[in-house]
Amino acid sequence: MTTLDSASTAAVEAHSQEFLVFSLGDEEYAIDILKVQEIRGYENVTRIANAPEFIKGVTNLRGVIVPIVDLRIKFHLEKVEYGGQTVVIVVNVGERIVGIVVDGVSDVMTLTPDQIKPAPEFGVTLSSDFLSGLGSLEDRMLVIVDIDKLLTSEEMALVESVKE
Repeated sequence: MTTLDSASTAAVEAHSQEFLVFSLGDEEYAIDILKVQEIRGYENVTRIANAPEFIKGVTNLRGVIVPIVDLRIKFHLEKVEYGGQTVVIVVNVGERIVGIVVDGVSDVMTLTPDQIKPAPEFGVTLSSDFLSGLGSLEDRMLVIVDIDKLLTSEEMALVESVKE
């Protein structure tokens, strides 16, 4: 390997991004690993009256009241079952901690900028406003979710939107 090759490899690695990969139904999604605080098993939550259906309730996480959002309901999946693989990904969004319920977490992947394609404008159960793009790695396709935009959207009303 020449010095130029190692310099260009280092440049690509510097712009690479790590994502936590999780499943919702048959699809694989990914969020920026830097937003993830922890991954927990799903536990019963305290329901909140008049909350949207996708907000399962709140839980006490070491003294912090954390809203729990079921992304399977939010994304209109047909079957939403709670089982041994069901987990809550605890994420930091703005000044808030939020838990998101998913079918399971598979791994952490590093994607380079050329492996991330722009999000399509149609055919996705999620508004493209909340998509960062589509990640492709070998035979896998990941829907990359911008968790900040999703959880700060008006309809979620969980977190104050960050003013720029």
